[in-house]
Amino acid sequence: MPLESHLQPTRATKVMPNSLTRFLLHWTVTSLSLWAASAVFRGLHFADAQALVIAALVLGFANAIVRPLLILLTLPLTVLTLGLFLLVVNALMLLLVSSVVTGFAVDSFWTAFFASIFIAVASFVIGAILGVGNQRR
Repeated sequence: MPLESHLQPTRATKVMPNSLTRFLLHWTVTSLSLWAASAVFRGLHFADAQALVIAALVLGFANAIVRPLLILLTLPLTVLTLGLFLLVVNALMLLLVSSVVTGFAVDSFWTAFFASIFIAVASFVIGAILGVGNQRR
């Protein structure tokens, strides 16, 4: 085997930086969306920047782990409402995060409901601007 073939990065070494970069970009997008939502909605409060960043991280984990289980459990209701119940599930995820993260507060269900819609739209727009999610795995 030629020496040059040993110097080429393997597939595993190429995947790790991309995965970490994508994770950090998604975390940044979520943080920016939460920050924008706190500026728009009076019932959404962060004590400091650290609470904002931690809330974005916990929201990402909640959306990855708890949300799919909740969607599965509420599937009949989601089908009955033609998917509109997913908006309630998103609001519940935001309320869950506010109950777990110190320094992050949501005043009411309705604030969480409309803020979760805003966060979803803002995340989509910011992600589209930054090109998050356009990379192939």
